[in-house]
Amino acid sequence: MEINEQVEKILAYGDCCDHCLGRFFGKRSHGLTDDERGRGLRIARALATNQPYERFSGTCWVCGNFFDAVHKWAQKVVAAMEGFEYSTFLIGCRVPPLVAENEEMVWSDLSLGEPEPFKSEVNREVGKAVSALTGKTVDFKKPDIVALVDPASGAVEIQVNSVFFYGRYQKFERGIPQTHWNCRACKGAGCEKCNYTGKQYLDSVEELIGRPVIEAFDAEDAVLHGAGREDIDARCVGTGRPFILEVVAPRKRTQDLAALEAKINQTAEGRVSVALSHWSDRADVETLKSSKAHKKYRILVEVEGQVSAEELANALKTLKGVTIQQRTPVRVAHRRADKIRERKVLDIECVGEQDGKFVLEVLGEAGLYIKELVSGDQGRTIPSLAEILQRSAHVTSLDVVQVDGPKEGD
Repeated sequence: MEINEQVEKILAYGDCCDHCLGRFFGKRSHGLTDDERGRGLRIARALATNQPYERFSGTCWVCGNFFDAVHKWAQKVVAAMEGFEYSTFLIGCRVPPLVAENEEMVWSDLSLGEPEPFKSEVNREVGKAVSALTGKTVDFKKPDIVALVDPASGAVEIQVNSVFFYGRYQKFERGIPQTHWNCRACKGAGCEKCNYTGKQYLDSVEELIGRPVIEAFDAEDAVLHGAGREDIDARCVGTGRPFILEVVAPRKRTQDLAALEAKINQTAEGRVSVALSHWSDRADVETLKSSKAHKKYRILVEVEGQVSAEELANALKTLKGVTIQQRTPVRVAHRRADKIRERKVLDIECVGEQDGKFVLEVLGEAGLYIKELVSGDQGRTIPSLAEILQRSAHVTSLDVVQVDGPKEGD
């Protein structure tokens, strides 16, 4: 079918604006806007039929003349983004069902192979207008802010993308969980049991780091993504644990990481300390969470009865380099799948004694349950120190002293 014949068939549905007429052929030729393409098609049709050329002046049956108001939509977007710091943006569009139905009907009926969707032109044209008003640039991959225009309601919805930064934290105080826990009784609503805080624990590493960050970025929230997690009763010292903090819906995006680090360490002094190294992004979170980092622990172990240094050394030698089979521990069975995991003890040694207990250092694969490696967890961990010694043994305190990060060699 010749292009003029296609134009005649399209206009037989009803008169449409140059934008929509051009968009039905949106992937033909280059260097033209859809508006210019449509005007050219209309001129070509007038020449081919030897009829007077008439500019479109009615109401477009496809889009309802949306494109006459592009500048007004751009002004709405700029107003909606006011108060947010951003360097890059992206426009999105919630296409009215009738518009989608109109253009898809023509595509299908006439077997058009090179149309451009309404959504694409809206995003591009409103984006160009916003860029002209603000001097900001469009970023299709990682925009600071996304503005979603809704022609049906006349509203603009703003989505502010998170800011991320990478660091390591040390936790010096036992009894603090890594992340915020809602009260088990009220699920965060607030009740007598949690003193109406909605929290199971008053503080967490996430909140101790996050509070000054939320203030600095004027953000809605801060979410900690850690390279694994330590038990609530464990400290995390030594090299600290790698983490990425996600700053949710920040109104400010530019911060000095050194100053931010100092502020966090000042407000969380004696409880948590951080070393911030660089800005990050969401893709790095996936890498961090999926990394199988080796972890080193220093633990204090109490063994029932008298155990000689030689007997302990032989038991530890038996465990060194061994692959341990661990069924999900009783203490976490309520929140983790009940299955058997295999993890290797890379190294284990006694480095001293303290108050009648043994100080052990253990280097294990990610996911190795250290407390159960010692106690045996009622036979759910095989082999264990208690099984080899044939007497009860348990961890009385645990410190994480080294966690490898994905960027530092797993």
